[in-house]
Amino acid sequence: MKQFVAPAKIFQDRITELCYLGAVSVFESGHVDLVPLWRRVLIGRNPRITLLRAALIGLVCWVTFRHVLLPVRISGISMEPTLRNGSVNLINRLPYWWREPRRGEIVAIRTTGTSVMYLKRIVAMPNETVEIRAGRVFINGEPLAESYVKNPDPWEMPPRRLGRNEYLVFGDNRSMPMELHVAGVVRRDRIVGKAIWQGRPDP
Repeated sequence: MKQFVAPAKIFQDRITELCYLGAVSVFESGHVDLVPLWRRVLIGRNPRITLLRAALIGLVCWVTFRHVLLPVRISGISMEPTLRNGSVNLINRLPYWWREPRRGEIVAIRTTGTSVMYLKRIVAMPNETVEIRAGRVFINGEPLAESYVKNPDPWEMPPRRLGRNEYLVFGDNRSMPMELHVAGVVRRDRIVGKAIWQGRPDP
């Protein structure tokens, strides 16, 4: 009589096998070889399948780092102390595919006609009136709490109402004169994504 295993039992046994750190391979000789799970997944035993697997992994990596996670290197001190000059960050494009940017988030902004992106923090949102007095930001007449800003320079900006697709962005290093910052009002379509590492400023 032929013995068979119900599909549910096969699935259960497969899950149990994958729960171990190593996958067990039994050869015809009866020898049991412990193969690391990562090696079995990445390499396998069939060269054709291994080549296909490598191609798929390469394609996934290319799509991920080309269209989803964009690696960037910080150049400049406008975001210090939150983001250090020379540090590396990743820009995640996924969040803004299903929601709008939020105040306080560090975002990547693409400039017109170049591949350069700026990392800045969102200070004011669409349809808000923003003003800066003696280095203090006011939103609709109320002061904005910004714990990430240290020793701000006395910036001044008259009241301005943002459009429905406009955001006001600044760097965290407000000790620099306002004229030295590449910042200001940006349109929504210029915001590429959100920085994965949002930083942790010095106390």
